[in-house]
Amino acid sequence: MAEGLIDVVIADDQELVRTGFEMILDAQPGIRVVGVASDGAECVELARRLRPDVVLVDVRMPRLDGLEVTRVLAGPDADPRMNVVVITTFDQDDYVRDALRFGACGFLLKDATPALLVEAVRAASRGDALVSSAVTVRLLRQLGARPETGGGRAGVEAAGLSSREVEIVRLVAVGRTNQEICDELFLSLSSVKTYLGRIQTKLGVRNRVEAAAWAWEHGVVTSRP
Repeated sequence: MAEGLIDVVIADDQELVRTGFEMILDAQPGIRVVGVASDGAECVELARRLRPDVVLVDVRMPRLDGLEVTRVLAGPDADPRMNVVVITTFDQDDYVRDALRFGACGFLLKDATPALLVEAVRAASRGDALVSSAVTVRLLRQLGARPETGGGRAGVEAAGLSSREVEIVRLVAVGRTNQEICDELFLSLSSVKTYLGRIQTKLGVRNRVEAAAWAWEHGVVTSRP
């Protein structure tokens, strides 16, 4: 990455989508698209060669689907682990749930607004994640319906979360932004960020999407407020 620039690789088998995303991102200060791919295998090759800050991947692509691309680029065996944002539609829940487990740090709908696309890229470049209540909450709630292996109070105690940290991770899990958490809990923005850092360290997760997934899987939240 050139100093001050966020390099992005886009992978989608639809040329109109690729072109549209590329035009939107290239028009933003501090962001540049360094590569585009029409299938998953090409995406992996480009990402490994160009080492972008963010990789946008469609779920359904020829040769290698977005789930496998996410596992290869963002999974525990990836070196280095890249920031992958998955592009999805509402009928692809199973794919995206698995992509989350493989390390995806954000989700976008294909009809996302330009502002949301830019926000997701900037968040991913920081190693953070865009948790969209329109997409992620619906997917993560399905995780909460699965049998737990160490959920509820036992899971919280094992993680060593304080009562305040539990409140915050619960709000993250239902799609609240940092500012919304500030307003709801009467905390400063810096305090919320500090709490989130502690939560991620205690849970051994990289970002708020993984923290949200932990909350749903361990029964910390089971319904949307």
